[in-house]
Amino acid sequence: MRAAAGSRPTRNRIAPRRDGRPSRADAARLGEVILDVAAEFFLTEGYGVTSIEAVAQRARISKRTFYSRFRDKAELFGAVVHRVVERLRPTSDVDLFQGGTLEEILLRLAQFILHAALSHEALALHRLILAEATRFPELAKVVTEQGGSREAVDRIAALLEREVRAGQFVLESAPFAAAQFLQMVVALPQRRALGLGTPMTPRELESWAHETVTLFLNGCRGPRSR
Repeated sequence: MRAAAGSRPTRNRIAPRRDGRPSRADAARLGEVILDVAAEFFLTEGYGVTSIEAVAQRARISKRTFYSRFRDKAELFGAVVHRVVERLRPTSDVDLFQGGTLEEILLRLAQFILHAALSHEALALHRLILAEATRFPELAKVVTEQGGSREAVDRIAALLEREVRAGQFVLESAPFAAAQFLQMVVALPQRRALGLGTPMTPRELESWAHETVTLFLNGCRGPRSR
């Protein structure tokens, strides 16, 4: 989302080719324009208020062009969520799961998760889901399908299962423990960032990440390894 709420960013019209169709580069750029507009509408005005007509008008496209790319508003929302998630992922040359001890890996993950979950777009998306999921239950499904938490749980669970095989941990379910780790990291800082308390300072977030990892690992280790 590039523009602030209420602004009307200038959009460059996509020049068609001689055969009337846009080039591949222009088509990709048009897709970004549509998603920029849709993200601005969804995250500032809400899902229910946002209409396909409004998105098409702001993006300077016809409804026919819109429907050639998206089946409906739900699919458009899914594309917006997917782009938000992709923008919050680590860059391709960074693998948070490589290098160091398990504690160091989990600490890197905790710090990255906090940075992503407390970003402006992530918080705006979370507010949207909380506000409208009752009227539009498909929103939660879209976020589940497009979000990156499932992948994170699977990869963290693989790390924990390795420790179980080595006799370092006692766990009945590594996937369950991995999901709990994510919740331990993000739940309270996110609530406070959403206005349910005072937002944590950078120093408090750093301390929170360290303490959460330590507590989680102590809970996973068997009595002999403590």
